[in-house]
Amino acid sequence: MLILLNNVSYKKIWQISLPIIISGVAQNIVNVTDTAFLGQVSNVALGAAGNAGILYFVIIITGMGFTTGTQILIGRRNGEQNYKQIGKITDHTFYFIIPFALLLFTIVQFYSSNFLSEIIKSENILIAANQYLDYRIWGIFFAFINFTFIAFFVGTTQTKILSYVTILMMVVNVILDYILIFGHLGFAPMGVSGAALASVISEGIAFLFILGYTLTKVDLNKYSLFKFQKFESKLFFRLFNVSSPIMAQNFLSLSSWFIFFMIIEKIGETELAISHIVRSIYMVLMIPLFGFSNATNTLVSNLIGENRTESVLPVIKKIILLSLACTFVLSLICFFIPELLVSFYTSDSLLISQTVETLRVINITMFFFCVSFILFNGVTGTGNTRASLLIEFINIVIYLASAYYIGITLQSSLPVVWASEFIYFGCLGLLSYLYLKKGNWKSLNI
Repeated sequence: MLILLNNVSYKKIWQISLPIIISGVAQNIVNVTDTAFLGQVSNVALGAAGNAGILYFVIIITGMGFTTGTQILIGRRNGEQNYKQIGKITDHTFYFIIPFALLLFTIVQFYSSNFLSEIIKSENILIAANQYLDYRIWGIFFAFINFTFIAFFVGTTQTKILSYVTILMMVVNVILDYILIFGHLGFAPMGVSGAALASVISEGIAFLFILGYTLTKVDLNKYSLFKFQKFESKLFFRLFNVSSPIMAQNFLSLSSWFIFFMIIEKIGETELAISHIVRSIYMVLMIPLFGFSNATNTLVSNLIGENRTESVLPVIKKIILLSLACTFVLSLICFFIPELLVSFYTSDSLLISQTVETLRVINITMFFFCVSFILFNGVTGTGNTRASLLIEFINIVIYLASAYYIGITLQSSLPVVWASEFIYFGCLGLLSYLYLKKGNWKSLNI
């Protein structure tokens, strides 16, 4: 376990962030594989799985918000060296997250078809999206439990396990994608349903691995982990007070993406297919950023727990510089060989050329994303999650209004619609920076 009691150097930031980045690489290989395979099936399959997949992630990211609050509280107790409390926090997370998964699963089973029919214009995309979601929703139970384990490991700065579990999940998912989507080794071709089933099985195997690792490699007595003692309402409401704004924040954030793609779907099926290819490449470019932003949450929370609030902004600055450097390398690749990257998803020369135009826009937005998102995660890491929720809400209103005006009212081209990302990240970075400079987070007790 990494102790932060001395200077937080670039090396220490890298040690915490690298396993998260590696796990991001593996996870995005899964996303790229899904998109590439389904792109070979049809544009309808690609667009349907993309839209239904976003809806699924809107659902699970809400639960992830709760475990992010868990991670922040664990980081604070880790900085205080109050290790016994960490196990109680983790156990109380399970008390909430498993029933919550069951509730969301039930809602999707009964209401998702009606919801999708209201917002998807294309009948073909609607049918395929329902097929995808029928299988994919079963993964919610594994996902929520895995998020809880990840919150424990990241909060205590033991991030090495993330590399192992995500690489395992990647390998299983890619193999099953190939078998189930196209119908190899005696299986019937399942198309979008095969992609969803492959994801569910890989998440289940990841759960078994991370559970086994925890039971054999973690000092359960040190953290009082898996004691499942009597429910403590005071502890739970403290956890809920930190986590619930993040849940709302994550729901709003992913919902905005879902609405954004619904706006694009109204422009046309081709534009939707292009946007999902761009989204997949976008996620690859985000890999270092997500690793560093996750580390930002943990480092800020640990530093405050150690009463070192004066180190928070200097550490955030170091994280931003590291993130920009890594993103610059990936952006160079994207800048010089965009056609080659897009050709992994489609062989249609016209679609490739149209996608490259939009890809150049998001290649530039990534640098704005690096600065603003790490600043924003610094706000979340302070524990004032109500402030981060307010910042997110303001930005999403501005972002969606801009995207709708540009895409529907002005009927602008797809690259111009995607340029609304500049508006979002500009506002996000400015408001987050102002809070970290002027806010009262240093005296906040969680």
